[in-house]
Amino acid sequence: MQHDFGAHEIVETHEVITSTIDGINTFELLRRHVSDPQLSEIMDRQLSFAEKEYNDMVSFLSNRHGISSDTYHARRTPSINYGLRSPSPVSPHETTGRLTDRDVTSIMLSVNKCSASRKMMAALECADAQLRHMMMQGAMSCAEKAYELFTYMNQKGMYQVPTMQDKTQTNFINTFQPVGISGTMNMMRSAGTFENRGFMS
Repeated sequence: MQHDFGAHEIVETHEVITSTIDGINTFELLRRHVSDPQLSEIMDRQLSFAEKEYNDMVSFLSNRHGISSDTYHARRTPSINYGLRSPSPVSPHETTGRLTDRDVTSIMLSVNKCSASRKMMAALECADAQLRHMMMQGAMSCAEKAYELFTYMNQKGMYQVPTMQDKTQTNFINTFQPVGISGTMNMMRSAGTFENRGFMS
């Protein structure tokens, strides 16, 4: 039975698949610049997953067969290091040559962040339930891959996490208070919201 897709979801899927190809090609170009074996292993895992994901999307569109989408599982580090510890200055390279591991990881991180946004936007435009699920799983996988790269960079001191002073953080967080139905009703009643609009006598 012929399965019809909506025009909008076909266009969005075309953009997702194109960006997936771009991501795979970018990773392949970056591969020769990697020197850290740990980063090389991460790249190989992410590249292999992206290729499978690409094949699954193409197969689904071409054969109309449901694909059981897997979600990428990032390898976690024990903890995140918070605070700035004399971060190294960063700037574009003025001459062509080899990229550093920091350059490679940052590019990989950006590719995954952009892909996560693209796939979630596509999911919001999908009418087909299976295609929507595939896009949502893809967005989650890219988020996992991005987090894996962030934790790698964080452990290496390449991506430091600024923090606020304790008092500032506490004041910021305590700005938001929980809400309850009874509490909300009492607040609105005391403000005259319901009475003024004639909802309550």
